[in-house]
Amino acid sequence: MLNGNKAHALIARAALVAAGLVVLAELFGSGALAERGRTVTACSRYGNGCYTAPVRPGKFGGLEMRMKGGTWIDCEGSCKDTLREKTVDFWETLRERSSRP
Repeated sequence: MLNGNKAHALIARAALVAAGLVVLAELFGSGALAERGRTVTACSRYGNGCYTAPVRPGKFGGLEMRMKGGTWIDCEGSCKDTLREKTVDFWETLRERSSRP
């Protein structure tokens, strides 16, 4: 059993950790980390150029990236592959997937 001083110290530490988590959640949710340089770059497999997008932690534990129009989408596995398939190789990806049995 904890004495009074140890219990107060433990509660104070827990409160500090909780406050820190709230601040981190606000940074992640606002895209502030993406604005500080967390990016992913994907280049086309078909010569369509490259595209770089900001990346941030997602709401459900994964990562999200911002598309050209400003919409944030979840990374489906690899952010680099998702970005390539959704931007520079969009039409080629659709064609490949439609020809599968």
